[in-house]
Amino acid sequence: MSDNILVVDDLHVSFSSSRGNIQAVRGVSVSIRRGESIGVVGESGSGKTVLSRGIMGLLTQNATRTGSVEFAGHDLSSLTRDELRTHWGTGMAMIFQDPMTSLNPVRRIGSQIMEGLTVRLGMSKEQAKSRAVELLERVRIPDPYAALRKYPGQLSGGMRQRVMIAIAVACTPELLFADEPTTALDVTVQAQVLELLDELRAESNMSMVLVTHDLGVVAGHTDRILVMYAGQVVEAAPTGELFANMKMPYTEALLKSIPRMDLPSGQKIPVIAGRLPDPTQPEPGCAFAPRCQYATDKCRTEQPPLVDMGNGHQYRCFFPIGGGR
Repeated sequence: MSDNILVVDDLHVSFSSSRGNIQAVRGVSVSIRRGESIGVVGESGSGKTVLSRGIMGLLTQNATRTGSVEFAGHDLSSLTRDELRTHWGTGMAMIFQDPMTSLNPVRRIGSQIMEGLTVRLGMSKEQAKSRAVELLERVRIPDPYAALRKYPGQLSGGMRQRVMIAIAVACTPELLFADEPTTALDVTVQAQVLELLDELRAESNMSMVLVTHDLGVVAGHTDRILVMYAGQVVEAAPTGELFANMKMPYTEALLKSIPRMDLPSGQKIPVIAGRLPDPTQPEPGCAFAPRCQYATDKCRTEQPPLVDMGNGHQYRCFFPIGGGR
């Protein structure tokens, strides 16, 4: 059996719209080992969420996906949505970004957890209820029996996120996509949620893709990091290597934009000037060139290739940081 649970090759995802063809993911290739945790970081609109949904096949009808996706030895590229469903829950699962909109507001928590257990695993109602209680205890929700009867609106944001995690891991998936799992949570609850995901991953040797805009979130919870910009991977490296030896100016800009406790009071946090390019009108050259302080005419006219340093570190830049620019 291959050590890789997932192999993605040259994945493209686009959406037809009144504005034109939106190119959301452009030629992404990545492999994930069993038990490995991958961080995918970038600004909103960089293609992080679409990459995850494209891999799982959770795309809208106006989407087009090309490239190959192999999961646990199965080629998912040509499967219909109904055929893909057989891999959801037990094979791949996702923690969606906003639990308040992802959870059904008019169904009790217990019903929403038990649904996957009865449909995917064929459990009886009593078996599913018992398992639901175990899951709520596992994600540290107080009084799980009472929680089963509550509606999402009766729980705090942190508790709703824990319910989402319980639903996602209910069928013990081999690969978990966590899409901004700490958004809108305070710092203490963020840490608790990330630690919980680490524990659940270690218990079952589950692989995980942690999607976030914050490099600080992935720093202590991933083995490797992919940095995305305008639908492309612009840098990829083992986590320690990325922070110690980042090459892409965009990665550097993301890191500098993280709030730091050691900054003097009142000092402004650096921001990345400009905005992401129009996904319907890709321009020649490096997509980050209009916002990059190091850009040259070459950057604006030629597309930089993804350079492989040979140690698992790749970057897409003609003039990398530390490269003698």
